Amino acid sequence: MAEFSGKVAFITGAAHGQGRAVALALAAEGARIVAFDIARTLDYPGYALGQSDELDSLVQEVHELGSEALAFVGDVRVDADITRAVHETVAAFGRIDILFNNAGIAAYGLAHELTEEAWDAVLDINLKGAWLVSRRVIPHLIAQRSGVIINNSSVAGLRAFAKLSHYTASKWGLTGLTKALALELAPHGIRVNSIHPTGVNTGMNDGLAFLEGATPTEIAERSAGNLLPVPWIEPEDVSAAVLYLASERGRYITGTQFVIDAGLLTR
Repeated sequence: MAEFSGKVAFITGAAHGQGRAVALALAAEGARIVAFDIARTLDYPGYALGQSDELDSLVQEVHELGSEALAFVGDVRVDADITRAVHETVAAFGRIDILFNNAGIAAYGLAHELTEEAWDAVLDINLKGAWLVSRRVIPHLIAQRSGVIINNSSVAGLRAFAKLSHYTASKWGLTGLTKALALELAPHGIRVNSIHPTGVNTGMNDGLAFLEGATPTEIAERSAGNLLPVPWIEPEDVSAAVLYLASERGRYITGTQFVIDAGLLTR
């Protein structure tokens, strides 16, 4: 039997990148997928985010893997979008078992030169958005007395990076939110963990390089400094970590920071 047969996974920022990789990995193991994505490019940060055709193709790929999928175009900053998606998910599938808070943006800028709009965009999507989605999903997990929440933080949620103050603040906040939720939800049999990748080979990687007028490799060499001789990791490395934490193999892991950093934090 597939490892996640009968389970339902709600994934934000699912159309491409890490969210898509996690959705397909879970679907391959039998999970039904709920893909939530804004499906358009925002004025800030300006590079391409997930698009509606990617959301549609994800649903098709999940079906080809023999599982079911729902797709919702919505904004993690808009409670009405989240509420509708959660309500329709429970109506269709009867439950939610896994929440992967993955939606996020990043862009470079010195702290004193950032606009208030830029600061708010990053904090609202990366941190407040994860809280908004969690608070609508958690009551269903409590009713089931089971479930797993995995928050996609970053190595920037464990150390600081120059020109990323808003991103760093949002990811440290997500680390703290993870620990607080783990404390609150453990009595209900719900586990909460954060994952902390180094740079990942996704559209965000390319978008940040474009904004800087550099190549992704140049950005990786300038900002990351992985201990292992790789400029970045792949989305599938992230999905492997998520599957482990969401599985029975990780049944006693909660409130932790799961690092996938190619040794970056050891430097």
